[in-house]
Amino acid sequence: MTKRIEFGTILADPAWQFMNRTGKMAPEHRRLFRYPTMKLDEICALPVKNVAAAKSHLYLWVPNALIAEGLAVMKAWGFTYKGNIVWYKIRKDGGPDGRGVGFYFRNVTELVLFGTRGQLRTLPPGRRQVNIISTRKERHSKKPDGIYDIIEQCSPGPYLELFARHPRKGWVQWGNEVPSDPLLSVFGTSPKVAIHKHTQLELTE
Repeated sequence: MTKRIEFGTILADPAWQFMNRTGKMAPEHRRLFRYPTMKLDEICALPVKNVAAAKSHLYLWVPNALIAEGLAVMKAWGFTYKGNIVWYKIRKDGGPDGRGVGFYFRNVTELVLFGTRGQLRTLPPGRRQVNIISTRKERHSKKPDGIYDIIEQCSPGPYLELFARHPRKGWVQWGNEVPSDPLLSVFGTSPKVAIHKHTQLELTE
């Protein structure tokens, strides 16, 4: 017997490709190569529509310089932008962490774009949740673990994480740095070799 699996909430931290791919903080810096990136059309083509429930939430990490691209991805995946959560990066003393980079300003924030598919409000705890996370920065591109707690309190499961970097109990995950769940074969073996097929994700019971 097969059953289509639909996720109530999706968290994604795409491997965005910046215009300047040789800068010291760029993921693909020649000497400091951190991870492969994907073009915008490749990210948009991921078959997220096939695994998202008709009423579902999307949390999409996006750099400040790529907000327009983030909104394009959200639309391509079938979601409508509703708001955002700000990650405010702080020092040990609580002040802004000015080590960030940026062409126009020194960035101390990153955004999580929040969108919905269908009419689906956040769960009751979400009505009390402020839209800011203030934590210290860890390694390059590592996002704060607190985002999981917020999502689990504010949005319905099952939970799917795309471009995952470390295991999280209770989540189905796909990414270069975690053992990707076999349920996600529709996405391919890793973000870099994603297979863009419009097929249903199925679980054999």
